[in-house]
Amino acid sequence: GLFQSYAVEVDVKDASNTTCLYARWMMRFLIKYETNSSDYKNTTLNLPSSVTHNGSVCGNDTEAALLAIQFGEGHSWSINFTKTNETFQGDFITFTYNTNDTAVFPGAKRKGPVTVAVKDTMHAVPLNNIFVCHNTDFFEAENVTQIFWNATVQAFVQNGTISKKESRCPADTPTSAPPVPPTVANTTTASTTTLSPAPTTAPKPVENPETGNYSLKSGNATCLLATVGLQLNVSRDKPLLININPKTTSTDGTCGNTTATLKLNDGNSTLISFTFVVKNARASVQRFYLREVNVTLLNSLNGSVITNADNNNFSKWDAFLGSSYMCRKEQTLEINEDLQIHTFNLWVQPFLVKANKFSTAEECFADSDLNFLIPIAVGMALGFLIILVFISYIIGRRKSRTGYQSV
Repeated sequence: GLFQSYAVEVDVKDASNTTCLYARWMMRFLIKYETNSSDYKNTTLNLPSSVTHNGSVCGNDTEAALLAIQFGEGHSWSINFTKTNETFQGDFITFTYNTNDTAVFPGAKRKGPVTVAVKDTMHAVPLNNIFVCHNTDFFEAENVTQIFWNATVQAFVQNGTISKKESRCPADTPTSAPPVPPTVANTTTASTTTLSPAPTTAPKPVENPETGNYSLKSGNATCLLATVGLQLNVSRDKPLLININPKTTSTDGTCGNTTATLKLNDGNSTLISFTFVVKNARASVQRFYLREVNVTLLNSLNGSVITNADNNNFSKWDAFLGSSYMCRKEQTLEINEDLQIHTFNLWVQPFLVKANKFSTAEECFADSDLNFLIPIAVGMALGFLIILVFISYIIGRRKSRTGYQSV
């Protein structure tokens, strides 16, 4: 669903009532939380029409500037800015949400405030410039995805005057100017010739996605390995295939003894998370499997949520704990009626990775059946060839005997 999220505008002033920090932006939060029934739900936290900015600090040469807002039922968000002699930039973003807000977190198992901190990736901005970024940006940490768009900010404002010099984010910078078609004014003579309609061409089929290599670390050791090509099949207004580009996709997530989550962020508008669990955790023989997949598609222009789909009832990619799971054939994960994920060349190990290498793989039925059928097919072909040779031999013998009898 789509929810209204309001723009925030904060004008922080110093003791002399002069602007020292100015910001205007829009943001939204996607949060996954545990319920009283021990399952997980996804919720969206949007900004209301009014916020407060208590605790904001102007900052100076020795003290960081702080932009802090409070909203809703006990929620807050802040970012601090540091400066050099020539530039300023964001440092850390801190977000606190309150699960006592039952309208946003119905049936939450954990009660009270939860704080998430993430390092800001904002590039350095020249002092006396205002930073502008209309495109969508987002950060993932723990079970929270923070989405930002239409951002305008200037820290350490000089002389109380907001600068007119803009420093744009790379995503806002066009790579090249689009071609300008001729206008009617350029046409000197009207044509009366009847033109036949241009021939239509069939749409180019979408190729299989490129296979990406993803991993997570716990300290200095690799704790999860995944190799897979991913393709989304979205069928809301019209069918749409989206290939995930591993070259622009970053990884995040968590490793545990019985649960592991791999989060993929394509750097544009797609967030995918895979959650693996260990079943029969107390048994002598343990196996792991894929239990949950969550997909969020964002509008890259305004940050609105196009699709937020979750399926936490999978029982896929099952293998012994300590081994890996492999399936070279295409597989389909049904997230909901409007969204599917197609996987290609899958190889995954979410637990007990050793020496940064995959362990022995258990193959999917499709691959196993293929490997099993190949020698059978070869054997049948050889058997058929032997039968043909034998029949030819019998026919030849009979012809020979017939010839002898005629003589």
